[in-house]
Amino acid sequence: MGPVSVRKLAEARTIALGYRSQILSGQDPLDERDAVRIANASARAKQVTFEQAASDCIEAKAPEWKNLKHGSQWLNTLSTYVYPKLGKVPINQLTTEAVYEVLKPIWLQKTETATRVRQRIEVVWDWAKARGYCSGENPARLKGGLGQLLPKAQKVKRVEHHAALPFSEIHTFMTALRTQRGVGPLALEFMVLTATRTGEVVRAKWDEVDLTTKVWTIPAERMKAGKEHRVPLSSRAVEILKVMLSGRLNDYVFASHSKSSNSHISTGAFLAIMKRMPAYVQYTPHGFRSTFRDWAGETTSFANETLELALAHVIGNQTEASYRRQDQLAKRSELMECWCSYVCESGTRTTEHCEGD
Repeated sequence: MGPVSVRKLAEARTIALGYRSQILSGQDPLDERDAVRIANASARAKQVTFEQAASDCIEAKAPEWKNLKHGSQWLNTLSTYVYPKLGKVPINQLTTEAVYEVLKPIWLQKTETATRVRQRIEVVWDWAKARGYCSGENPARLKGGLGQLLPKAQKVKRVEHHAALPFSEIHTFMTALRTQRGVGPLALEFMVLTATRTGEVVRAKWDEVDLTTKVWTIPAERMKAGKEHRVPLSSRAVEILKVMLSGRLNDYVFASHSKSSNSHISTGAFLAIMKRMPAYVQYTPHGFRSTFRDWAGETTSFANETLELALAHVIGNQTEASYRRQDQLAKRSELMECWCSYVCESGTRTTEHCEGD
């Protein structure tokens, strides 16, 4: 009946009398109250469309994502594949058949994208259920009826690896790259030498670099695995940093010359550089990580664990992960100097001097 601060005594007696009358008539006042609440919630749910629920869901979950790009990817995939068919559908009227109709055209041709679309529909629906907008079984749940309508993704998924330059050609590539002028080619060379990712390099800041210890520490928020990563710097990598330091423009190592006071080069700069090199247009910047891994695995004696640490890979084996307490910086420093020698000196020292002991 509410607190005494809002219910007068006379009003409370009247309400209590009404409850007694309901009980005498065989009704339960609590059940009646709950029925009203359910009816009101259902009425509200009928007004909440999938698109509205998705928008609120994205806003609610944004703080748990590492960067704004992830939220943009959610919005782009839903806007492209889901909203045209399901955007105006009330969330509590969404069916498995409706979800299937969205996924069917792209499940075989764009399997990776389709699986992400399905997962995002599932998350939005679960969020809406938690808010009381819908109830029952999630129509996008793969272990439900949807899994019977679609072929298994892993059976039809086309694995597309990043095109990787054979490591036997890396010295020739580097020689060609050094004929290019500007910040971009130096940044790309730095990425090859450190076996890191595009985003990690273009967003590198000076306060992450220690030229005394020759270590570049990438913060967790910029790492794919969400864990801080120390990168040992080879002699040539240090030379590149010193060149950039001599003409430092702002907080970023590979700064942009745009009008912005504190910006870095574009994440698309490396791909643009390779498109200007006719002999290498079929390869991708990210593929150089595979080039490094192939070289290290086939021509050196460094342990597999050291190589995986150099690439900052997440360990799938929980037992192995539990024993990996150190990041083997000293061993990785030796490894990266050997890689530098191979890249810069046509591999003359690799097999003989890179045993990984």
